[in-house]
Amino acid sequence: MTALRRIPSLLLMAAIGFAALPAGSPALADDYPSRPVKLIVPFGAGGPTDIYTRAVAEELQKALKEPFVMENRPGAGTTIGTEFVAKSAPDGYTLLMISGTQTVNETLFARKNYKLMTDLVPVAPLINTDLVLVVHPSVPAKNVEELLELAKAKPGTLNYGSSGLGSNYHMAGELLKNLANVDIVHVPYKGSTGARNDILGGQIPMLFDSVPSMAPIIKSGMVRAIATTGKTRSLILPDVPTLDESGVKGFQATLWVGVMAPAGTPKEIVDKLNTEISKIVSSPAIKKAWDEQGANPITMTQPEFKAFMDAEVAKWAKIIKANNIQPIN
Repeated sequence: MTALRRIPSLLLMAAIGFAALPAGSPALADDYPSRPVKLIVPFGAGGPTDIYTRAVAEELQKALKEPFVMENRPGAGTTIGTEFVAKSAPDGYTLLMISGTQTVNETLFARKNYKLMTDLVPVAPLINTDLVLVVHPSVPAKNVEELLELAKAKPGTLNYGSSGLGSNYHMAGELLKNLANVDIVHVPYKGSTGARNDILGGQIPMLFDSVPSMAPIIKSGMVRAIATTGKTRSLILPDVPTLDESGVKGFQATLWVGVMAPAGTPKEIVDKLNTEISKIVSSPAIKKAWDEQGANPITMTQPEFKAFMDAEVAKWAKIIKANNIQPIN
């Protein structure tokens, strides 16, 4: 009888224990997602990172049967949107679009209310696309050698534009300064549109930009392509050499995009998202569409993506220090 009396108490304790489990706990990971997932994009709408992330979000919605809702939270060099996710509940229902810019910001911003690799966890990469260095047709240089000769002949006078401090385009220019030992001057804009308009108008002589964005303009003849920034030549700009093969050895600066989640998100949810995203970006339809645009779908395990991001943080910290770039307060 004593044993029988204990059964209801044990059942009650088990029920209480189950109810106390957090919503994102491993016990419930198989049911994830059970409601809409918010994907925070810390850039303005319409850019290349926004476009590719949106495509993956649509495919995740099909695969996991719940909406993946894009929400743009631009500002302060991506730190506003990144901080929002870093401080969100670690339940898998608030995710972050991550790019190389955030890895630069770990060193560039002196004061942030989060640490990227501590307060967030890498989930999976999406794409990796080359940048291309272009000049206005009035610039006499036709190749990398001639451009570097021009920069060295007139140090501190050759300007290059970017979409802002810490952007992929800014850091590509800083890497060129470091590896080629040239004195070129950064001109930051509030977004890519202003920089593109000004190189077309001749207000700035040179610019790093993404291959998908700049390829049609190059083919129109409105700018001249000097070199691309990846390890190998771009599939959609096959006649344009890389900076590495043009003599700037070791140059690599690409625009990559991925997904992170708040630290503490259950591993089962992170792994599930990594698996689903990897399936999407490696699908023949996505690969064909993105290859045609000059964007390379990439897959990594979660540990591989973390190691990649750690290396990016270290790489850009070294360049910022070497080039004496003052931190943003």
